[in-house]
Amino acid sequence: MAGKPKSALKPVTLRNLPEEVAAAIVRRAERDGLSLNRTVARVLEEAVAPYSHQETREYHDLDALLGTWSRAEAEAFERALGDQREVDPDLWR
Repeated sequence: MAGKPKSALKPVTLRNLPEEVAAAIVRRAERDGLSLNRTVARVLEEAVAPYSHQETREYHDLDALLGTWSRAEAEAFERALGDQREVDPDLWR
């Protein structure tokens, strides 16, 4: 295929996947409208991203952070931001 770089890696075969993992992959492929192969590749890419040496990573959402703070942590964060939220009237003249 012209223009498309060939991968230096050989194909990988996965055997003995736990049923719940295989079912989750199938559900995700259906949800995203992708092939099983592309879905597995995407899941693996996401899994190794924290270990890559890339300078920047693109995030699509922050859902993984939702609900991870305790009420006390959230209140402490809000207090810490208090000074930053005050409007300096001299800057608005």
